[in-house]
Amino acid sequence: MGSSTRPSVSLTLRSLPFVSSPWVSQPLHVTHQQHILAMSSPQCFENPPNLNSDIHGAGTVQELGGLNSYVTGSSDSKLALILVSDVFGYEAPKLRKLADKVAAAGFLVVVPDLLYGDYIVDLNNPQFDRESWRKAHGKDKACEDTKPLISALKSKGVKSIGAAGFCWGGVVVVKLAISTDIQAAVILHPGLIADNEFNEVRIPIAILGAEIDHLFPPERLKQIEEMLSVKAEFESFVKLYPGVSHGWTLRYNDDDEATVKSAKEAHQDMLNWFIKHVK
Repeated sequence: MGSSTRPSVSLTLRSLPFVSSPWVSQPLHVTHQQHILAMSSPQCFENPPNLNSDIHGAGTVQELGGLNSYVTGSSDSKLALILVSDVFGYEAPKLRKLADKVAAAGFLVVVPDLLYGDYIVDLNNPQFDRESWRKAHGKDKACEDTKPLISALKSKGVKSIGAAGFCWGGVVVVKLAISTDIQAAVILHPGLIADNEFNEVRIPIAILGAEIDHLFPPERLKQIEEMLSVKAEFESFVKLYPGVSHGWTLRYNDDDEATVKSAKEAHQDMLNWFIKHVK
């Protein structure tokens, strides 16, 4: 387990364009209705990736543990990272670009297709049923589907594994962090995650949140920081990035210099966490 020493992180709350969350004063129990609300939040779908652009990257698509996966980095590395996508899937060019960047630090990086090609592409399509999509891609199933991938990595000689999840992927990674299948976790602009799930985390975890986030507002981030800070058996890190919105680490506008800079900062913070705890 990581050190019990806590980094000093100040979460300054600003006046934001949403109503203060009721989660601050009471435990969060994620209901069916809240899952639907999360799937309805426009922030989940803002600035979608261009899946028709060049998505080749430096890696290759391979089958690992029954999942098509983008794999990049040294195949001989004993250290592996799993990056779990948001609702736009594992083909998102900026996700693969990030995987290549992290792999350059010496990790074998795997981006699995836990959505099995069923990415959210066109919300305006009248045939798209959000409720059916949500049921088909639940966090419990995705977590279970990741376990054969973890076993496949270990069979290749990998000794230590970290996992990062983005929005929907963050919900999946928290489930993994409850087990000891991985050694460290990072969640970036999380989706809806209940208190009991955070309470059950057993490994070093970092949570990187946006200031402008309807799903996981700064008040909620502060609450989780306080919840994790009392756990002496592993290290936690919580950071608020000012002036950016939910999804910014993967769906930033290339012309927005401030957001690009913030995304790069979050990427580096994620990498630093894994360098520290996946070894």
